[in-house]
Amino acid sequence: MEPTVAVTESAITAPAPAWGLKTRTKMEFARTKGFRKGIIGSVTRNSRSSAPPKPRQSSVDTGDDRTSREGRGRAGGAQDELAFAQAPLRRLPAQQRSVLRVQRMLDCCAELLDEIGYDNLSTTRIAERAGIAIGSLYQFFPDKKAVTQALGLRFLDQFGARVTERLADASFSHWTHAVDAVVDEYIDMHRHVPGFRSLHFGDVVDPRLLNGGTENNHVISIRLRKIIVSVTGIPDDEELDRAIRVAVEAADAVLKLAFRDDAEGDPALIEEAKCLVRSYLSHFSQHNGGGHQW
Repeated sequence: MEPTVAVTESAITAPAPAWGLKTRTKMEFARTKGFRKGIIGSVTRNSRSSAPPKPRQSSVDTGDDRTSREGRGRAGGAQDELAFAQAPLRRLPAQQRSVLRVQRMLDCCAELLDEIGYDNLSTTRIAERAGIAIGSLYQFFPDKKAVTQALGLRFLDQFGARVTERLADASFSHWTHAVDAVVDEYIDMHRHVPGFRSLHFGDVVDPRLLNGGTENNHVISIRLRKIIVSVTGIPDDEELDRAIRVAVEAADAVLKLAFRDDAEGDPALIEEAKCLVRSYLSHFSQHNGGGHQW
């Protein structure tokens, strides 16, 4: 049974004590740094083009823009490693071939989620798709939930890297206008990244999948708040934390509605989600003295 963790920023940066694993020492973290980078790096190889990045507008189109994101992942690398350190691995692979094997397990898990869904997913099917013995999978993951948790953390890392690069490259008249870019990146992942449309950030499996003590949407809001503060320089405080959390919950509800009857997302409802969150954050900004320019 997982221990209850306070809902704080430290709750998403400290290694999770799931499955009875002993707390890793600093030496162990240093030794496994290359592994975490290898897993995160697989996001680039598996879901992005190798073409050079192209100039982007402040808002992507309805889904045909598959612009390369090869550079994404660099700006948010430190936060990504902290997040992925929570992955529920029974042991960390010591050799490159083991790193590649775990990456393959996550890739195959993503494919199967899109094909058969979580209820029909099994460790046996993941191992068969990956072309490995079931014992090899159990060396790293205790069950299918653990595999999907690692995949969800990969998606969180990828989303954070995409948003960081998008905001760093963009120019907005006000920080609240970043809403469109954040929603666009989420929509693009839903349409183009294998497994994301089925898992997203894990609610279909567990509303606290990313971190046992914190709801998934709160983990996401904390990540987004840190990125926005880092890129824009707006003051970070409890009011901003609450506002971003409300914005994430509101956007999540409307975007679920947008994809309920339309696999590609109802464009009108996607626009309503942007408008709703933009309006709310603008109200928050005015209430707190006019806010911070980009």
